Amino acid sequence: MENNDKTYGATREEKIAAFGRLLDIMDDLRTGCPWDKKQTLDSLRYLTLEEVYELSDAIMDKNMNDIREELGDLMMHMVFYAKIGSEQKAFDIKDILDGISEKLIYRHPHIYGDVNAATADEVAENWEKLKLKEGKKSVLSGVPESLPSLLKAYRMQEKVKGVGFQWENRGQVWDKVMEELQELRDEVESNAPDDRIEDEFGDLLFALTNYARYIGINPDDALERTNRKFKRRFQFIETESQKDGKSIEEMNLEEMDVYWNKAKKLE
Repeated sequence: MENNDKTYGATREEKIAAFGRLLDIMDDLRTGCPWDKKQTLDSLRYLTLEEVYELSDAIMDKNMNDIREELGDLMMHMVFYAKIGSEQKAFDIKDILDGISEKLIYRHPHIYGDVNAATADEVAENWEKLKLKEGKKSVLSGVPESLPSLLKAYRMQEKVKGVGFQWENRGQVWDKVMEELQELRDEVESNAPDDRIEDEFGDLLFALTNYARYIGINPDDALERTNRKFKRRFQFIETESQKDGKSIEEMNLEEMDVYWNKAKKLE
């Protein structure tokens, strides 16, 4: 049975011992396992991305056992990178842990210094200002270019909010959404070139992403929930129509819509 008590978990000593055990195992694998010996920073990169997405799936499913397992896989990758870094005499696990600890202390002056920050927004604003003081050339420099587009838009909007670049209220943002929607409609109805329609469609998505932020929704999470809902309902059409002796390839939209509505009612 799950223990929800705040003191749930191992002692500090047990946690340190468990981390040390993982470091020892990585040493063994790196010297004894042909596959592990072969890996490089580059060869691990795409595998790490896969692990991150598997963790994301587990979080969306709210499956705590899978979350624990996927975190373990991801932790192994972090230790693996540290091991390779130490072999190349570039960094080791201590350098990594010391680095993040020092960064966290520096960027939380409201905890480790004399700065006041009573809200999460104030903390975020201080965070971005401190990053600029560290020598970052742009508030947006910390947003990875390879981030999925929707998530990138959301993160960029969060970043610039930290330095005050945002609308005063969500009503203004909604007006911007409607403005972009009309501009897209005008371009489509005037048979504008594809690149102009694409530009306006992108502007609309960017404005909707911003509106989601103003109403407290992560747009990537929202879209993924809809993706899963669509998949679940469409697969219901496939399985239930087959039970009724029908072939989905031969059904029209009206027939499929009957099963779609059944799926909605079941939810």
